[in-house]
Amino acid sequence: MAEKPRIALGMSGGVDSAVCAMLLMDAGYEVTGVTCQFLHDAASQAALADAQAVCAQLGIPHIARDCKAAFAAAVVKPFVRDYAQGLTPSPCVSCNACCKMPSLIAAADDLGCESVATGHYARVVRHAERGRFVVKTALDAAKDQSYMLAQLSQAQLARLVLPLGGTTKPAVRIAAQEGGLSVAGKAESQDACFIEGDYVDFLKAHGLPDEPGPIVNRAGDVLGTHKGLFRYTLGQRKGIGVAAHEPYYVVGKRPATRELVVGFKDEARITGLQVGALRWMAFERLDRPLECMVKLRYRSRPAPCRVTPSTNTTTPVALPCSTNTNSGEGRSSTATARVQLLSPQATTAPGQFAVFYQGDTLLGSGIIQGL
Repeated sequence: MAEKPRIALGMSGGVDSAVCAMLLMDAGYEVTGVTCQFLHDAASQAALADAQAVCAQLGIPHIARDCKAAFAAAVVKPFVRDYAQGLTPSPCVSCNACCKMPSLIAAADDLGCESVATGHYARVVRHAERGRFVVKTALDAAKDQSYMLAQLSQAQLARLVLPLGGTTKPAVRIAAQEGGLSVAGKAESQDACFIEGDYVDFLKAHGLPDEPGPIVNRAGDVLGTHKGLFRYTLGQRKGIGVAAHEPYYVVGKRPATRELVVGFKDEARITGLQVGALRWMAFERLDRPLECMVKLRYRSRPAPCRVTPSTNTTTPVALPCSTNTNSGEGRSSTATARVQLLSPQATTAPGQFAVFYQGDTLLGSGIIQGL
């Protein structure tokens, strides 16, 4: 009898990864549950206990890996640094490529596992013509997490199995209940898992000072005083503290002068943006203009756009990570592109990821540098 393929499954202690374990076992894999511990708090310890309980129920081995130092270096430190520079980072996207996937792959290597799996709602396929791995959107559009995997490298995608890409969240709940899993009724986990409570308190605790400054309009007229630039994000409407005949929106930040720029709704629309630190999945590089769809934030609707590559090297881009496991293949600090939005969109914040799609296929992504 042929040996079962061995796979290391990232176990978060939630219902999604628990059902992944059942699906992988049904598909003939020899599964080992791996919980990478990125934090040392009560929630993380409870999640570890839940993961251990599920593995015990299913009769599969489980290991825990201490990844706190890697998480602090690859996720928390850049998060604080970006806010200090007036950016609004997207830590979950960077974490998947720079910390979670490298940590899981390292565990798989130690265990002798050929593949790794996670509970993300997305699919990985190999492009028939180009021979490259791409991420496709999930069957469950409401749960699709392809955006969160947009920075994964070809080496990472080649080893990744996503059992939930072809199912739905209600079906996962039912499978967990029918399987009698202890986490069947567990609530969803939160984004930015390392922040308990208000992110402002977190940033202040990590050294970002409250530095008030002027609130100005695009003409430079002073309208009020803000409490610190890191408290605000582009597109924000509520909590600005300036009254007018119609609501103001945050439309810009000027860290050098500590100015928070606001405007009315018509000024909070954009027609283009500059993107750097590009990573392409569907092809190695972009050498000609491309018409596709772009998501400017995780929960936004894809918008039609034209992406034109450029050779601008005047604005260096801090890469989300550069580890041995995530070698930087397909990523460059100087490759940039101009994205023309074919219909005006609500403004987005530099530091977020622009993720490009054609149909259900994720083409690539980059960091928004400016508007």
